[in-house]
Formats: sequence, structure tokens, C-alpha cells
Amino acid sequence: MVESLQRVAALKPDIIVYTGDFITLDKGTETSMAEVFPHLPKGKLGTTAILGNHDYGKNWAEESWAQKVIAALDMVGIPVLRNEVSDIGGLQVLGLDDSWAEKIDLEKGLAGLDRKKAALVLSHNPDTVDQGDWSAYQGWILAGHTHGGQCKPPFLAPPLLPVINKRYSAGHIPLTGGRDLYINRALGYLHQVRFNVRPEVTVFTLC
Repeated sequence: MVESLQRVAALKPDIIVYTGDFITLDKGTETSMAEVFPHLPKGKLGTTAILGNHDYGKNWAEESWAQKVIAALDMVGIPVLRNEVSDIGGLQVLGLDDSWAEKIDLEKGLAGLDRKKAALVLSHNPDTVDQGDWSAYQGWILAGHTHGGQCKPPFLAPPLLPVINKRYSAGHIPLTGGRDLYINRALGYLHQVRFNVRPEVTVFTLC
């Protein structure tokens, strides 16, 4: 993992965003955060993050664990957005909180955007693009959560996807209303196995 993070840092990106699931809760989680988080790369203009369901601990319901993750990220200079907007080099970045933890507030988040300025939305779970009223937003939504299914038989869809809409596996998915979704397969895993679903760091060129 650290080697992969070092390769990202070597790219020297202007902006880095993290779409959640920094941890999987076990007895060594706090030690792992202390060892790995200092290696998380940061963008030249800015960096931000959102939380995923795993960052909320057991049953996605432990706010105390979310606060530990937030504090650990803050220690290494990575702020966490919870239904909030941050300006990074003139780009508005809206970070939505996690839906499985029942912390997402789409209305509040979208209300913080200036529709006259460029914007990007971070939403851990891609199912959120089908929920609520998105009519106030046109643009890209970056998500994670699925790991691309982790295991994918050739020519078939992944058999296990933690989403309602099974279209939302990985990669670019055009949506209605002038929106585009991109689901990153991520570097981590729930179970230590991947088949036909390579780990991913996505580099976007904004123009």
C-alpha cells in the first residue's frame, strides 16, 4: 500500500481527493492508521476527503470511529468534508457524507455550490446518484465503495456488488441531467483477494 501511495505522490497532481473507506475496523486499525496515513499523498493546490461506510465502524453506526478517522486525517493535513463545499484552486469540491451511515444530506451539500462556478462532487456510494433531487447540479460525481466487485468472471458482471443499481460497478457511467459518474476500483479490499479487477488510482485532466 505505501509503495502505491508513493507512486501517486510522484505524479505530483494539483488536486487529490479521497472517496472514503480508509479503514476496516479490527483490533489493529488505530495502529494501521498511524503507520499508513502519514504516507497519503497531497495535491499541490489542495487535498480533501470524504468518509465511507467502513469509516463508521461496526454496522456503519459508530460516530466515535468516524471522529478518530477524521482526526487522524487532519493530523496529516487532509480535511474531511461532511456535506460541505471546499474551494481548491478555484474548483468547488462538494463532499457528501456516507449514505449507509445515514449521514448524507444532499440538499444541504448542493445548496453550498455556486452554480456559476466549476464544481465536482464526491460521494462514496454510487447509489446516491439515483437518490434525492440532483436537478441543481450538472457535472462529474466521483465515487468508490464497490472495488469493482473485487472478483469478476471474464465477460460477466461481478457477482457481488454492494449497490442497488448493478450498473454501478466501475469506471465512467453517463447519467441523466448532465451528470457523469466515475467509480474508482480503489487500492484496498474487504477480503484480501482480487480477480480480473485491478486496483486503481485514477488521474483526471481538467480543462
